[in-house]
Amino acid sequence: MRLRVEFTTEPFDLDEAPAHALVAREVIEGAGLDAVDVGPFGNTAEGSADAVLSAVDALLRRTLDAGATRISLQVNVAGEEGS
Repeated sequence: MRLRVEFTTEPFDLDEAPAHALVAREVIEGAGLDAVDVGPFGNTAEGSADAVLSAVDALLRRTLDAGATRISLQVNVAGEEGS
């Protein structure tokens, strides 16, 4: 199964990326996911169920440790692996 995750971390800072946002980028870009899109108001990535779920676990733990006060995320089934 393939999953797609969409997430944001808060609080926002339009002048400089906060530490939790930089950590989120590091986690997602280093997770071996496909179709990674990191932006200032939302982030998406897609990959195998195991890879996405592992990345979400790391994302939650590490961004909270880095100062995030809110993390909004949505996970959707994107299809079967290999399709």
